[in-house]
Amino acid sequence: MNPLLADIVLIVHFAFVSFVVGGLAAIWIGAAAGWRWVRNFWFRIAHLAAIAYVAAESVVGAVCPLTVWEDALRGVAAERSFIARWVQRILFYDFPEWVFTTAYVLFALVVALSWWFVRPGSPRKK
Repeated sequence: MNPLLADIVLIVHFAFVSFVVGGLAAIWIGAAAGWRWVRNFWFRIAHLAAIAYVAAESVVGAVCPLTVWEDALRGVAAERSFIARWVQRILFYDFPEWVFTTAYVLFALVVALSWWFVRPGSPRKK
């Protein structure tokens, strides 16, 4: 058990979720505001790949590796730190698994559709 490392993994997990959710918001807001960086090809491919991975692991019934790693580091009877408790409350909900699978797949479809409505730039440097 290593609660400090478990907290770090949880914070990395939160950052990943923030990138996926916040990235989509940034793409749409940035398109409306004229921000050029939201059309960056490499940002967009990383964003699409991140949500595609989440949706795929959910469809096949796999557990997120970050969750597995955190659980292994935390142990069954481990105490959580203040930050870990709050990040965990934000990230994890008690709903049936099909709710999450549906949400992830729908979110991935919205991200994919964003490639059509907010087209990324070319991957080549100018």
